[in-house]
Amino acid sequence: MSQGPTRYAEAGVDIAKKYEAVERATAAIRRTFTPGVVGDVGNFGGLFDPRAVGWHDALLVASTDGVGTKVEVARQCGVFDTVGRDLVNHCINDILVQGAWPLFFLDYIAVGKMEPEMASDLIRGCAEACQANGLALLGGETAEMPGTYMPGAFDLAGTIVGAVKRERLLDGSRVAPGQVLLGLTSSGLHTNGYSLARRIVFETAGLKVDDRPTELGGASVREALMAVHKPYLKPLWGLLEQGRIAALAHITGGGLVDNVPRVLGRCDAVIDRGSWPTPPLFAWLCERGRVGVEERFQVFNMGLGMVVFVEARDVSAVRAHLSEQGETTFEIGRVEAARGPEGVVRWS
Repeated sequence: MSQGPTRYAEAGVDIAKKYEAVERATAAIRRTFTPGVVGDVGNFGGLFDPRAVGWHDALLVASTDGVGTKVEVARQCGVFDTVGRDLVNHCINDILVQGAWPLFFLDYIAVGKMEPEMASDLIRGCAEACQANGLALLGGETAEMPGTYMPGAFDLAGTIVGAVKRERLLDGSRVAPGQVLLGLTSSGLHTNGYSLARRIVFETAGLKVDDRPTELGGASVREALMAVHKPYLKPLWGLLEQGRIAALAHITGGGLVDNVPRVLGRCDAVIDRGSWPTPPLFAWLCERGRVGVEERFQVFNMGLGMVVFVEARDVSAVRAHLSEQGETTFEIGRVEAARGPEGVVRWS
């Protein structure tokens, strides 16, 4: 008995639904277009003219990242646009620490079964964060991969490109003994530590996303775990232009322990772990999960999303500026000459 032709949809890929997802998000994408964008949605490659936005002679800075297993919390909650904002904001911070202004962003979404509303929400979240921070969502890819991802599962990643004037590049070379470390508060876990947090919340404590344990101060599990990763571009940019920042460290995976040394060179960072309050979420996670002190400061950001290196004479002015921008800061430590061949974090 002869069979008819095999169709792609029978293998689990629905091309029409893929294009439906992109069409749903097209208006949001176009709202991100800056004067540097050349062309429109749907080209094979995105075109961008940096001269159109004032970057004539600069270094390009690029970074790629994802949101890790926070996607599993998003799936449990049925909320998808916030992880799109998480992704863009995380990537903005990653190039900001080198002094770069973001120019454009590209997203990548992989799903087990194409659900146009979910995929368009992911893209829309990316677009909204791009628009809020003045960069273009220049392109991306949405891939349906049955057999690789189960139905309902998805992954989200993105690439950002920015620019920095050569003389304003932050590469750690300006870090010197005597400088002061300022910590800027995080909005929560941001996009790191979710594999441990999920185990503590959903397995050890047996909670559901709508539960409100008293230890979270009134917040639900959903609200605490889905809090959007803060972008620090707007509050810090004026200080970067003024030359008041010697270095920045984005506190992501690896926490203070692994991220601060990335800019230290031949200096040590001496940090007082008691110099800022521990937010309720972190206090509860560490207590309920019996997370050791050294472990918690390497897995979680513990309430600080960015560390700013400034000269002692500039501390008051920098803190005043950040306060005007709505940021809460804490003086968390100082820079000293390294005791070993490489800079490390030491606790005071």
